[in-house]
Amino acid sequence: MGLGIGLVGLPNVGKSTTFNALTKAQNAESANYPFCTIEPNKAIVPVPDSRLDELAKIVKPERIQYSTIDFVDIAGLVKGASRGEGLGNKFLSNIRETEVILEIVRCFEDENITHTEGSVDPIRDIEIIETELLLVDIESLQKRIDTIQKKAKGKDKDALAQLEIAEALMAHISDGKPASSFDQFDNEAYATLKKDLRLLTNKEIMYGVNVDEEGLSEDNKHVKAVRAYATEHDREVIKLCAKVEEEMAGFDDEERSEILDSLGVTESGLDQIIRKGFDKLGLMSYFTAGVKEVRAWTIRKNTTAPKAASVIHNDFEKGFIRAEVIGYDDYIACGGEQKAKEAGKSRLEGKEYIVQDGDIMHFRFNV
Repeated sequence: MGLGIGLVGLPNVGKSTTFNALTKAQNAESANYPFCTIEPNKAIVPVPDSRLDELAKIVKPERIQYSTIDFVDIAGLVKGASRGEGLGNKFLSNIRETEVILEIVRCFEDENITHTEGSVDPIRDIEIIETELLLVDIESLQKRIDTIQKKAKGKDKDALAQLEIAEALMAHISDGKPASSFDQFDNEAYATLKKDLRLLTNKEIMYGVNVDEEGLSEDNKHVKAVRAYATEHDREVIKLCAKVEEEMAGFDDEERSEILDSLGVTESGLDQIIRKGFDKLGLMSYFTAGVKEVRAWTIRKNTTAPKAASVIHNDFEKGFIRAEVIGYDDYIACGGEQKAKEAGKSRLEGKEYIVQDGDIMHFRFNV
């Protein structure tokens, strides 16, 4: 769907190690020196969903197809990146191509792993990253203001309206506030400005706190500090040990479960990143279930049935007649499609139906 999550952080915080574990492929070189990642690594990662496994127990399909998310591992930022320091704007532009930012921050002490700032301080690291994002937004917005001002001199009404919004937004972000907290305008002109500029600080942000094994079972002082900061800024925190996650990448589900149990953890940090990232992207899944395939289809939340059908094939939307729908819980409780129909749990929905997460669907269409 062209949506992605960008992994961002200072050098040597475990970002590429996290990416390696996410992709279950050691294709992002990781080492104890800055700028190990020179080009942004990209990967398509399946979204863990136990519902598909439960459907498969009933249908017994030939294969299972999960929803996916695009992840991009972006080279480490440093203070001054917006002015070209380190690898500079090249990688800030890579962030622009993603929809959600996952900031990996180091929350463990280890004298054998260097830190570019000389000490472990996750709040300082977060503020460095987010200051650089703000500075890039200020630069982008100033260029737009300069352009709009030229049009506004001719008394162009649209330009004058956009100039008012752009200048108010500039004052907001120049005060150190992200574009995401700017709510003075709710109109078409502001929507157009946001779409055109794709401001970095208007993106959803999550924090991935990278701890050592001891930090998994109990929050250390660094994790507590990030949680407090995240609460203040209404952001999600996901705790993981990137080293452990990378080591578990080649294990089967049972082995991974045993390791997590031994560490006092109920869910993998990576599974949380994928699941919560999927939600932050505004995405959900509906299912089709047949003997050939049980499959999750990715759609945006609040999608109508015809538009949901289009992700299978455009003809399904063009010739949409009705959708046969069974809720996931009803499908499982009844033991499959036929028994759900016999129990009156199957229904026909029209063009206005808003697809619900987990719906099992068949589409009737005519082209």
